[in-house]
Amino acid sequence: MSTRSLPTSPRTPLSLRLVLQILAVLLAALYVIPALFVITMSLRPVSDVFAHPGQILPDSWRWQNYIDAVQSASFGLYFVNSTIVAVISTAAQVILACLAGYALARIPFKGRDALFLLVIATLIVPHEVTLVPLFIMLKNVPLAGGNNLFSQGGIGWLNSYPGLITPHLVSPLSIFLMRQFFLSLPEELADAVRIDGGSDWTILWRIFTPLAKPAVATVAIFAFQDTWNDFLWPLVITKTDQMKTLQLGLTIFYQENSTQWPLLMAGIIMVSLPIIVLFLFGQRTFTAGIAAGALKG
Repeated sequence: MSTRSLPTSPRTPLSLRLVLQILAVLLAALYVIPALFVITMSLRPVSDVFAHPGQILPDSWRWQNYIDAVQSASFGLYFVNSTIVAVISTAAQVILACLAGYALARIPFKGRDALFLLVIATLIVPHEVTLVPLFIMLKNVPLAGGNNLFSQGGIGWLNSYPGLITPHLVSPLSIFLMRQFFLSLPEELADAVRIDGGSDWTILWRIFTPLAKPAVATVAIFAFQDTWNDFLWPLVITKTDQMKTLQLGLTIFYQENSTQWPLLMAGIIMVSLPIIVLFLFGQRTFTAGIAAGALKG
């Protein structure tokens, strides 16, 4: 009986592997070192911030900074505001992205491709460009915030939950990801449902959406992170302390002539924890969703 050797893949030279490993360590350090700086700064006494510029670790660890940061302002109220805005925005964005993504992927209509290109084109528009139009639109919402039927006399949706939520309801990136995932699903699944008398609504919510869990998780993580970390829009639209979010609450540590760096860094770490936890729990699904979005164009 004759034997035949199996083909083997060429091995990467040791020198190249060493270079790649060194490069990976350097790239990781670019992210790890600033994070370590934030952590150690949050545990320094205020008097020790600039006492030893070259010293990485503080002389004493002051965990009280975290308690002082929370007690410095109404962070409980800010946390509630951020949670309400982020959760509602995320849920609405996922639903709307599924609807729009399915329509652009599976429902043939005139101008569909042109509409999709228009959606993708909005990705290049900076968020700052839309601030003034959004502000004017939300200020002139009829019968809201003291406005009459002709959008006069009040502030509309400014300084309110609807005003904070509205700009985050739709995302072109979320629509793109859902469309790409729906395109990757076999058409036979939809045909089988139609043979049984099912509608596009049934196909979307009972067949495609359960299969699109990786894409849905990816959209949800992006939406929650974008809303939770938003600083500029709440800064523009809110006027009272009762409507501030966590990102605005951190500005309390910026004083006219100085900055309370240890308290600020402690606040940043606490504000970042929900995003870190969310990503750690959804990392595998998130990676699968990103990969699925590139399967089909």
